Amino acid sequence: MDDALAELLATGERAAFHGRPAAGVAALEQAFGLARAEGRDVEATAAAWLLGVALGAAGRLGSALAVLEPLAQQQVGQQVGQPASDTPERRLFAALASATVASLRRQLGLHASAAVMDEAGLALTDGTGEGAFDCLLGLAADAVGQGDAEGAQARLAQASALAEGRDDWWRQRVRQSWVEAELALLRGDPAQAIESASSAVHRAETSGAPRHVAKGLLFLGVAQVQAGDLGEAESTLRRASTLAESLGTLPLLWPARALLGALLEASAPAESAKSLSAARGAVITMADDLPEELRAVWLDRPDITALLGGD
Repeated sequence: MDDALAELLATGERAAFHGRPAAGVAALEQAFGLARAEGRDVEATAAAWLLGVALGAAGRLGSALAVLEPLAQQQVGQQVGQPASDTPERRLFAALASATVASLRRQLGLHASAAVMDEAGLALTDGTGEGAFDCLLGLAADAVGQGDAEGAQARLAQASALAEGRDDWWRQRVRQSWVEAELALLRGDPAQAIESASSAVHRAETSGAPRHVAKGLLFLGVAQVQAGDLGEAESTLRRASTLAESLGTLPLLWPARALLGALLEASAPAESAKSLSAARGAVITMADDLPEELRAVWLDRPDITALLGGD
């Protein structure tokens, strides 16, 4: 790989996982174009996946889906914009793209649709490796979203088995702890959710991954609310909100700000109003990037409707 392409990919990856995701978009767009022009199939797919991750993390869900859905659908024998052979790398990035599309659909509230993408991605793998892990963990999150604790536990166990002994998988292990926290919340076990979310925060902090720290803090704040630790929850959600704002990660900003605003409504009405306004602004900005059909789905989510109805 030439130095220019390698540097563009490295810049984009750092931004996607260790900085402001939006800051990596231009570099990854350049990397994708350069890789295609040079006929570098693997680098083009890597750039496309990372670009989708960065766009989605910044709250540009429609733009992310436009990048990732073709990559997920171009399975065997076809590559990003050009013919290609069926390679392990191609299957890996198709599986990762499928799992990321599923994650974006979950954010829109489309859990059943997300499960279809996770299943499709899993079918592209041999049941091992990063692609299989992401899809299995995604299926666990899909099940949580549909209220299926037993199904979620089964898929979570499969994903956890793949991560066993893989201390280098910081991203995967952080995400595993997120889903463990979600499942504990579904089961009404806030103490376990607090433990899992705290583990996610610690691992993300030691990995230098602030976006993952912010999401861990969001789960931790939700768990503390469920546990009745409202003072702790306020502090945690302030941290999550501030970090999400500094990173420009709207999908984390709006729920953190919305929940904090609800908690402060009686004790600090001015701060509550400011927090809720920030949440609404993030929701509308995200809606503006979605195609019409998905925009309607997003704005019809009960929690979004309730938030916007407060204007």
